[in-house]
Amino acid sequence: MTVSPDAPDIPGGIAVPAAGLPALRRRINAVLIASQILGGLGVATGIALASVLAQEVSGTEALSGLAPTATVAGTALLSVPLAALMAARGRRPGLVLAYLIGAVGAGVVVTGAVAGSFPLLLVGMAGFGAASSANLQARFAAADLAEPERRGRAISTVVWATTIGAVLGPNIAAPAGRSVSGLGIPAAAGPFVWAAGVFLVAAVVVLVLLRPDPLLTARALSPADRSPEGRSLRAGVRAVRASPRARLALVTVAVSHTAMVSIMSMTPVALSHHGADIQLIGLVISGHIAGMYAFSPVMGWLADRIGRLSVIGLAAGLLCAAAVLAGTAGASHGRTAIGLFLLGLGWSAGLVAGSTLLTDSVPQPARAAVQGLSDLTSNASAGLGGAAAGLIVAQASYGWLNLIGACLLLPMAALTVHRAMARD
Repeated sequence: MTVSPDAPDIPGGIAVPAAGLPALRRRINAVLIASQILGGLGVATGIALASVLAQEVSGTEALSGLAPTATVAGTALLSVPLAALMAARGRRPGLVLAYLIGAVGAGVVVTGAVAGSFPLLLVGMAGFGAASSANLQARFAAADLAEPERRGRAISTVVWATTIGAVLGPNIAAPAGRSVSGLGIPAAAGPFVWAAGVFLVAAVVVLVLLRPDPLLTARALSPADRSPEGRSLRAGVRAVRASPRARLALVTVAVSHTAMVSIMSMTPVALSHHGADIQLIGLVISGHIAGMYAFSPVMGWLADRIGRLSVIGLAAGLLCAAAVLAGTAGASHGRTAIGLFLLGLGWSAGLVAGSTLLTDSVPQPARAAVQGLSDLTSNASAGLGGAAAGLIVAQASYGWLNLIGACLLLPMAALTVHRAMARD
């Protein structure tokens, strides 16, 4: 990145002397970490019992997978407009808007649960997914000002920050449910009341403290990146088509996310069939979320040290092992917990390495559009996987769901081997 101390300022961004960049990176990352803790807390608190709430409201297990699926669909649908907003106005307005939509969505979920309206609940879950979109986009905000050789660690640090809130979330789901018992709100909807408040706080943190905007500042530091040309979604698609590594990165993030969402979304239902109560389900999901986020700095360090492709290969292996363990666990809650932990770990490796490779592989002006395209692709495919997951479990079994999830990894593994052999 070329630094020009006398470069003119642009709205929301500043031209920073080279000596001031380290302090600016630390401050921006601190704000992103704080917002990720809050965002992770809100999302995990609500999503822990989403399939259980959907089953209660709809009255059938076959539709239980549609609640987390609606969340993923909402995340996907909002990814591109939010990315477009960020490309035009910077990261801050996009993140604030996403958290506000997430708060409104959580409120609609509660309304749907009280009214016993399954369609309204799904609409709320889709809005709730906006907060997940904010959490995902924040990892790219951390990369805006990072040096290329430390990009993996920058992304993984922000991903890791979600651990604190995300691990606490499922464990406070039960207290959140009890807190609304006298208000006529179903216990499984209580976590969404809490989530709405948390998202509002996250929006305020980003609005007030994420200054200067990291994306606009990155452009201010590089005169060649100030032109609006090349920032559209169409330009992003062209950039991906032109880069085999960008295509691999897109597939990696999409497949990792789809396998994780499909298996994770139906695990609470499978556990409840084998006698697990809400508290135990919360502990298993907490372990899964710990795998997703707690070791992301390790994945970032590995991606920077041994290469993006090697960590993508590791992701494929971990996800496959997770599917085997969870799919053959039966009534063994401990085996299911281990499988879900590995599922989260494999997702972490795929997300960090794939996101880093994607950022490496396209020019800076197109990155925001490509990053939005990545989140659209991954969440749309995961949404389809989540919708199919409920039907697969209802018509076949949880074991078959895990087998199908393992098969999804084959294209990712094949492309990784091909790119490693091509060495381009």
